[in-house]
Amino acid sequence: MSDKKVVLAYSGGLDTSVIVPWLKENYDCEVIAVLADVGQGEDLEAAAKKGASIGATKTFVEDLRTEFVRDYVFPCLRAGAKYEGRYLLGTSLARPIIAKRQVEIALDEGAEYVAHGCTGKGNDQVRFELTFQALAPELKVIAPWREWNIRSREDALDYAEKHNIPVAQSKENIYSRDQNLLHLSHEGGVLEDPWTPPPENLYQLTKSPTDAPDQPEFVEIGFERGTPVSVNGKKLEPVALLEKLNELGGEHGVGRADIVENRLVGMKSRGVYETPGGTILWEAHQSLESVTLDREISHYKANVANKYSEIVYDGQWFSPLREAIDAFVESTQETVTGDVLVQLFKGSASAVGRRSPYSLYSEQFATFGEDDVYQQSDAEGFIRLFGLSQKIRNLTHKQSKGTSPMLEKWQTSRRG
Repeated sequence: MSDKKVVLAYSGGLDTSVIVPWLKENYDCEVIAVLADVGQGEDLEAAAKKGASIGATKTFVEDLRTEFVRDYVFPCLRAGAKYEGRYLLGTSLARPIIAKRQVEIALDEGAEYVAHGCTGKGNDQVRFELTFQALAPELKVIAPWREWNIRSREDALDYAEKHNIPVAQSKENIYSRDQNLLHLSHEGGVLEDPWTPPPENLYQLTKSPTDAPDQPEFVEIGFERGTPVSVNGKKLEPVALLEKLNELGGEHGVGRADIVENRLVGMKSRGVYETPGGTILWEAHQSLESVTLDREISHYKANVANKYSEIVYDGQWFSPLREAIDAFVESTQETVTGDVLVQLFKGSASAVGRRSPYSLYSEQFATFGEDDVYQQSDAEGFIRLFGLSQKIRNLTHKQSKGTSPMLEKWQTSRRG
């Protein structure tokens, strides 16, 4: 047996199943497979047996579900991150935790190489390899999709058939899917034409909104310092909590997103995502922050959320900037404690009630009825001072040109 060891991030799917014998043929190596359980809902023991049958010397089945939700999903939720305003980063968050465990096993097993099944066109290759570099830069990386002569999933299916490798995909069911506790993504096939609507049989976690119940369902989510801790008054551990919300959201068709996104590697790609529980949590968390964060922090944090989403999407989870932003976010979450009532109905999740012992909302000040705390006449002086710079600019311009700059532009546009 070769003393060269390669630790492969193995899923049991088409790509990584083909990679096991390919590595043995082309690198004359021992292949150690790492099966990471991040909630993909598959029979991992069966996948492990399959790995052994196609040539893996060892297979590690690692339960990372609690760590994934607690240390990756929830921090992203607290940060308010959505890539390009729509994508809740399900795949992006799973890659660094898988790669981290892969590195740990490689070091324990004395392996010189780590390998992954990501294509040379995708973002995941970056996410895996930046994690490798951050945690163990001495490890060498093998990326078969960047080396072999397999150019498509059809080619991979042909290779699997020739080598008697059992796979679930077929040339009729060619979608590339990724599932974990946060989401299920779909790419490829008919989705590569951005004009083609997703076929209804594509979806696996969520009912069609048209087939969802005709009556709304209300779910109460409790938070402590920005972290969800309960559903309908019942305390739940992170995995159970997200599973419960996935079930509720899926029943009502919540969390579908059809997105054309900008990949890090420079191209646009289309993905269809199902993120039922994550969509409910994001809506609830944003609503609770609306009553517990002041205006300046809320507005600044929105900018930080955008940057955080790019960091996660770009595979920079193990970066000093992400850690620094987490420290800022943690400080903002000190008062984000309370409950949010979310209505689930026909594909939507809408916060309809929120309460917190730290709420900054004051009915006394906000009321349209009579009050004794707000002097409306105070607004006159505030407005004069707030607009003073504009007033001075217009007066100066009028003295020199006979009219105000804004009025002049308006008159010019009217004449045009």
